[in-house]
Amino acid sequence: MERVFVLGAGMTTFGPQPDVEVHELARRAVWEALGSTGLPPQVFRSRPTMAFAGHAYQGPCFAQKTLMKIGLQGLPMINVENACASGSTAVIGAAAMIRAGEAELAIAFGAEKLTRPGGGFLPIVADDLESAMGRVMPAAFAMQAQLHMERHGTTREQMAMVAVKNRRHGALNPRCHFREEVTVEQVLASPSIAEPLTRLACCPVSDGAAAVVLAGEAAVRSLGLQPGVELVGHGLVSGERTPFGIVDDHSEMSIRAARLAYERAGLGPADVDLCEMHDPFTIAELIHYEDLGFCAPGEGGAYVQSGRAAIGGGGVAVSPSGGLMSKGHPLGATGVAQVAEMFWQLRGEAGARQVPGARVGLTHTVGGGVTRLEAGASAVMIFRAL
Repeated sequence: MERVFVLGAGMTTFGPQPDVEVHELARRAVWEALGSTGLPPQVFRSRPTMAFAGHAYQGPCFAQKTLMKIGLQGLPMINVENACASGSTAVIGAAAMIRAGEAELAIAFGAEKLTRPGGGFLPIVADDLESAMGRVMPAAFAMQAQLHMERHGTTREQMAMVAVKNRRHGALNPRCHFREEVTVEQVLASPSIAEPLTRLACCPVSDGAAAVVLAGEAAVRSLGLQPGVELVGHGLVSGERTPFGIVDDHSEMSIRAARLAYERAGLGPADVDLCEMHDPFTIAELIHYEDLGFCAPGEGGAYVQSGRAAIGGGGVAVSPSGGLMSKGHPLGATGVAQVAEMFWQLRGEAGARQVPGARVGLTHTVGGGVTRLEAGASAVMIFRAL
């Protein structure tokens, strides 16, 4: 099977960008990613190249409208919508085409504008009683938090430590939406959104785009490239976001996706040095520590409190980019931005937020509806430095 490498990455700043339309955001990210490969643009026109674009709400032919801005309108393109996992799914799809021999090179990108009028998080019309009565994302995660607290003794202070850590990481990342550090006291004292989650325990509504360039082994060899990062395993699964409509204190889809990725990579949780995690709310990060095998079920609160999830903390450095909590969560861009961060980290190019000695990294997204009428998807990818 063809090996798949990451050749380059690009990303806009995340945050409100009212004066930049979404295809221009995507173009900027793609242009940076192409430039970072060191290859002239004509290479992507002359060799078998495909493009995958992830987004949730940006309309038809998103990839085509973006890439025509840089003269790549003739490429075969696939547009991907998979909720919060849209960008990750685009990367996995691009890698699959390379492995299948359909392409030598692939461009995977994602973008979203959520701050425009009528486009906030999440701009959907409730079509069932539960959503209409308020069971939206913050409420669903708040119920998970309450259950985790009841079953495992997790505290509000431990959940707040996630926001403190990710804001501290985000302060080191110039592309983040939020770059101000916060304290546990500030997180707990901020306005309540859905008990026990406060405003500072939730990710911001953001605009942004990210892109990566992938290549197969034959292309890397013939072009004389030294990519430095390989995609060695992935898991992409679907399922009910809350099986049978019941909120639980774990993500069943994340567990299955991680199991597949570890098996395909021939690695395990103990091999992972850093993780870009799906952390739209503080409780989500604690739960996903457990889902991905970084600690035992019920020990997520103790894991963050120990400091092991921080850069240089002795465990898996979780969301060194600042994560969704600081960087922002423009849905289609999120999973691709995670891969971009992994590329920079595993090449030792992450600057002040560099995870020391990083060799193996994992990205994780999970998304979808919050009621029994809605399903979702989860994607996990594992990367290794060469």
